Amino acid sequence: MRKGTALVVGATGITGGNLAAYLVASGWAVYGLSRSAPEQSGIIPVAADLMDKQATDKALNGLPITHVFYCTWIRRDSEKANVEANSTMMRHLFEALDSDQLHHASLVTGTKQYLGSFEAYGSGRIETPFRESEPRVPGDNFYYALEDVMFEAAERHDFSWNVHRPHTVIGYALGNAMNMGTTIAVYASICKATGKPFVFPGSQIQWNALTDMTDALVLARQMEWAATTPGAANQAFNTVNGDVFRWRRMWREIGEYFDLEVADCPDTPQPLEKQMADAESIWRDVAQKNALVEPDVSKLASWWHTDADLGRDQECVNDTTKSRDYGFDHFRETRAAFFDLFTRLREERIIP
Repeated sequence: MRKGTALVVGATGITGGNLAAYLVASGWAVYGLSRSAPEQSGIIPVAADLMDKQATDKALNGLPITHVFYCTWIRRDSEKANVEANSTMMRHLFEALDSDQLHHASLVTGTKQYLGSFEAYGSGRIETPFRESEPRVPGDNFYYALEDVMFEAAERHDFSWNVHRPHTVIGYALGNAMNMGTTIAVYASICKATGKPFVFPGSQIQWNALTDMTDALVLARQMEWAATTPGAANQAFNTVNGDVFRWRRMWREIGEYFDLEVADCPDTPQPLEKQMADAESIWRDVAQKNALVEPDVSKLASWWHTDADLGRDQECVNDTTKSRDYGFDHFRETRAAFFDLFTRLREERIIP
């Protein structure tokens, strides 16, 4: 018996792809929406650009969707433009769906809820650990715009909602913009191939402070739980693995996994975008010598996003007390999440 009919928006991304696969295994009928139809076992592909209202209406017309899981975003040159583009996408989605059948919508945002936009990262200076009850940080933030569009649609059409706020998602996915795990694996592989030391690219504060992360399957489990647990409806939840760590230990453990010399953290950040300026040609050689399946490093690594995460100048730890109080207590060790991902990337010939 099916649990429901899900539409996973952003089904080719690190969050949406892992969620879609999890929901299929858990007994859902799953439609996967992306600009290019996803090719995943058990997932019904739907291709549409949400910026195009007519295309969105046509693609979603008549689909019996009961639950929407919104796991996508589009990047623009400024936060004002991010707000406009991303709110337009979500608005087009809800306008295209049959509201009489829709029971629930889930939105994935993240820790930027507490940190502010990319243009003003850390401007909020909210005390850690971050709690869901914290007020919004002043200024433009497309996460807030997405929440507001969903809240308005939920009130208008009488469906329930959840917001999920992960912190730096780890999981298997290729060709997406927010993928620290694969980015670090590619960087480590390039260091190994070129004999360079494994240099932490971020700030001294991130090197020394406590932090946390989110395994994609922990997020998937929480999203299904919240969407199907009546008492959890209409709530926002932080979503992290449940452990905390310091990069100064984790970075050395990752270096040991790849058998690399780990350098001390520099006094000033060494962004990957600069360190990896020649990565395109280096990776093509690495891929050719090791018979890897993807020679285009731009489809694997997101230097800018990893630089943004590791370059912060404030501690980032998320409180998950609310989630546990409501009944969700799944846990994942972050070190194991990294190592399991690296092992899979090797098995599938993504990295040597």
